[in-house]
Amino acid sequence: MSTADKLDRLRTMREEARQGGGAKRVEGQHARGKLSARERLELLLDEESFTEIDAFVTHRATDFGLDDERYLGDGVITGFGRIDGRLVFVYSQDFTVFGGSLSEAHAEKICKVMDLAIENGAPIIGLSDSGGARIQEGVVSLGGYADIFLRNTLASGVVPQISLVMGPCAGGAVYSPAITDLVVMVEGTSYMFVTGPNVVKTVTHEEIDFEGLGGATVHNERSGVAHFLAAGEPHALELARTLIGYLPQNNVDLTPRRDDWSPPSVAAEALDALVPDSAKQSYDMHTAIDGIVDADSFTEVHEHYARNIVCGFARVEGRSIGIVAQQPEVLAGVLDIDASDKAARFVRTCDCFNIPIVTLVDVPGFLPGVDQEHRGIIRHGAKLLYAYCEATVPKVTVITRKAYGGAYDVMSSKHVRGDMNFAWPTAEIAVMGVEGAVNIIFRDRIAAAEDADAERARLVAEYEERFANPYIAAARGYVDEVILPSETRARIAGALDMLQNKRQSVPPKKHGNIPL
Repeated sequence: MSTADKLDRLRTMREEARQGGGAKRVEGQHARGKLSARERLELLLDEESFTEIDAFVTHRATDFGLDDERYLGDGVITGFGRIDGRLVFVYSQDFTVFGGSLSEAHAEKICKVMDLAIENGAPIIGLSDSGGARIQEGVVSLGGYADIFLRNTLASGVVPQISLVMGPCAGGAVYSPAITDLVVMVEGTSYMFVTGPNVVKTVTHEEIDFEGLGGATVHNERSGVAHFLAAGEPHALELARTLIGYLPQNNVDLTPRRDDWSPPSVAAEALDALVPDSAKQSYDMHTAIDGIVDADSFTEVHEHYARNIVCGFARVEGRSIGIVAQQPEVLAGVLDIDASDKAARFVRTCDCFNIPIVTLVDVPGFLPGVDQEHRGIIRHGAKLLYAYCEATVPKVTVITRKAYGGAYDVMSSKHVRGDMNFAWPTAEIAVMGVEGAVNIIFRDRIAAAEDADAERARLVAEYEERFANPYIAAARGYVDEVILPSETRARIAGALDMLQNKRQSVPPKKHGNIPL
């Protein structure tokens, strides 16, 4: 074979690899409202930055007719590229080849790029679109999944891992995205479940379809498995690019800082009138967030799940931060099981990757009730407490209104190593609400009064004047400064600047034992 023939052979093989399962199957993807594996990478990565590896890998199975059906790449595209000029490693499962099913060779390709990501300290982004394990290969495909899970775990807290579920992700396959830092699902075309509708019907006699069992909406609103709900595949891929912009390359790098930031979209003075006079009235904490962070920089995480607490990435003067904030408009901002889990996970994600945490507090306490107690609110609330205690990144806290009971302690108080703790003049830091405290402390006096209601009202006003303010906590140094709401952004920016070289550690140990 001449040199020219050899070069032509290479070009032919490259083109064959690019075809995946063929034009007809790609058309089938498009008909289902889905992009091909390569089209997804083109949208995800900077133009012409993708370098493919293992394009000519094929499976090694011979049973069940597989020996006669081989495709270059074996159903997954792997390699590296750039997002806004930064190195990332990627894999994109190709549903047009064996339904994207995972074989031994397929898994080895994914493991190779994950190893490269860890060794080079760069994020890994996985695009899942697979029917699951390749049944014809039996246990070696199962072993391939376990090899991936191990690398997900070893990479956890070392390099950012983002999962984009672009189609089916079922059975054991779901545990890879579940271990990663952030999960994006696409409305209407992606789903995740351990066992499918047919198995559910056989075992439990429950009838449900794919969407109802494990669709994007279910996992964003009810289970909390997914962090983001994308309106379509282009939206999902743009979300991944956005998220990379907040994250460092790895756990020893500093977070990226942008020079092209804009002032907040809500004027600082508007925050002075944000908290209502009545403690029984709510307000939207998003307004406070928009008055603190750079304009259009807030990206909410778990937006549709446990909406009584708000978590998300943002920027202050171009600096990447994580925000945790109560939402008084939903359940009065109370901490319950789901909110505790959601916030704890987010706090730990920020701490892994050196992202400072800003906490906005308006919490009446933990949600009471038999259901919450029996389902383990103690254990779940302890996760959030543990996460804040463990975190060594800069932590800035602002108490806007209520900070009652144990929830005051949990929400990045000075006692759990909050670095700078501020309070608005409207802050109320106490064991419980004013009326509840008066009913307990002055129960006998109220019962003995001629006009119990008048006496209670008098005592409430007296207690409120004396205790329902931030100044007792400030006198003890539990609050570093009482500030005007309109000063909040400036104080946070100053604190973050001061804390940028913070060094803090925990006692040497293999790892802590978080109350899972």
